[in-house]
Amino acid sequence: MARIKVDLHDIYNDSKAIDKALKDAFEEAIEKKIKEIEIIPGKGSGALRKKVNRFLQMPHIKPLYHRIENDSKNFGRLFVYFKFPK
Repeated sequence: MARIKVDLHDIYNDSKAIDKALKDAFEEAIEKKIKEIEIIPGKGSGALRKKVNRFLQMPHIKPLYHRIENDSKNFGRLFVYFKFPK
């Protein structure tokens, strides 16, 4: 199963780059009907994770995905799942 991976470590201090990386991943997932995006904000102070959560809760983003799941073994990553009609 294909998955898109978005590692935000290298752009943690660039808000516009973070938004672009997340938006691009969502667009690619929808265009190619990829059902899962792995987002890695890292563990750190939690600020980057909060930024990702704010992005995911935006009114125009939230309807695009089906659910979010935190990695039970690694707090520094989460998965976004999509449902596509058959």
